[in-house]
Amino acid sequence: MGTYLDVLEESLYKKLGVLEKVQAYNEKQYKCFSAEQVDIEGFDEAIEEKGKLIEEINQLDEGFEILYANLAKELENNREQYAPQIMKLKGLIKQVTEKSVLIQAQESRNKALIETYFAKEKSQIKEGRKNSQAAYGYYKNLNKAILEDSHAFDLKQ
Repeated sequence: MGTYLDVLEESLYKKLGVLEKVQAYNEKQYKCFSAEQVDIEGFDEAIEEKGKLIEEINQLDEGFEILYANLAKELENNREQYAPQIMKLKGLIKQVTEKSVLIQAQESRNKALIETYFAKEKSQIKEGRKNSQAAYGYYKNLNKAILEDSHAFDLKQ
């Protein structure tokens, strides 16, 4: 039984390590979009790596849940015997939860930053289109005026 609890503990430590890596990639994403020159490639790399880490977290969660489900009854019946290990597991679960909340906050911050960036880019594209249409309209009017003037000039001769 003790070795199973050790496996649960090890799983939580691994999850904490993976969550720390996710935090680091969130920071990288933030830096990519808050820099003077936005680094889309760096952002994409961070997303790809975070995807791999999230898969790893899901696998760790699945393994933890399966093992815990098998041990739950034994732990309930012998709480006193495993009290120190249970307390340690509770502490690790609390750390995992706190880190998860911090990651969610980072994700929200990054999402807002990215949405602002793309809204600005969309606005600039829209403005560029307006300017292009105005320039094209000016060009058409100018050509029309030149053609009308040359026609009038031809008639005078």
